[in-house]
Amino acid sequence: MISLDDIRAAQARIDGVAVKTPLVPWADPAVGEQWFFKLESLQPIGAFKLRGGYNKIASLTAEQRARGVIAFSSGNHAQGVAYAARALGIAAVIVMPARAPEIKRARTEAMGAEVVLLHEGGEEEWRAHAEALAQERGLTMVPPFNDETVIAGNGTCGLEIFAAAPDVGLVLVPIGGGGLISGIGAALKRLKPEIKVVGVEPELANDAQLSFRRGEIVALPIEQTKETLADGMRATQVGDITFRYIREYVDDIITVSEREIRAAVGELALANRLVVEPSGAVTAAALFNRRGELPAGKTVVAVLSGGNIEPRLLADILINS
Repeated sequence: MISLDDIRAAQARIDGVAVKTPLVPWADPAVGEQWFFKLESLQPIGAFKLRGGYNKIASLTAEQRARGVIAFSSGNHAQGVAYAARALGIAAVIVMPARAPEIKRARTEAMGAEVVLLHEGGEEEWRAHAEALAQERGLTMVPPFNDETVIAGNGTCGLEIFAAAPDVGLVLVPIGGGGLISGIGAALKRLKPEIKVVGVEPELANDAQLSFRRGEIVALPIEQTKETLADGMRATQVGDITFRYIREYVDDIITVSEREIRAAVGELALANRLVVEPSGAVTAAALFNRRGELPAGKTVVAVLSGGNIEPRLLADILINS
């Protein structure tokens, strides 16, 4: 397990690269509560993934940097790795599914990464292809979540939450592969163990919730998870490393429906002028619709993990809200 010192070292490493994103208040919280949103959508790549990706790449040896890096991702991790590699002068190759949002693919290529598209399969196929390319070209893999250096980078988000709101009682975090909640949970529980950390997933991709409740990793079929609007949460299972962190530092995991996710994207845009992608809006959806299922806490922080939404999808949601 990473230590608080590991997370603080990551914070120093990413300083000046990743943004210390603000907490903004929600105007209509539950009676007697304060709700804040942590705007990871304001990172240079529009998502939290820069934290872990940069920390991992910046920790590589000179020889590894010279050879370059590779990652597999449906979008936000791809951009994080591409951005970090460009900042450090390192070549990057990204394996992406062809169904990844065009906005994420285009931005990854614009940052100078070589994008390799796969038209078939799920996460296991992406990983296998990336691993084969890594071996063939001598590249270093930058995992999207199942890596402790990546987790330490993500933990810097937890340090910022506590610094801005030391009285926080409940923190809601989206779960895809589990890297963000692993880092935030590790940071917050070491700083103030009584803080409740709750994960949020789509009902169609609730592998982490099932794993948490059964005490073992549960994998879902890609045919199911690919149907969620939250494209960054289509991972079929959490990692073995992130699962250990989830069991240690997470208090509960709840789910939200596709209807609730769409409505939350629209509400955030119309009420707070916040552009948030579906994967990032699941925590807001939980607050708006499932507050009764959540632990008590007068000060609540919901992490909005990204804002890279396809313009046409955002327009459709706003027009039909």
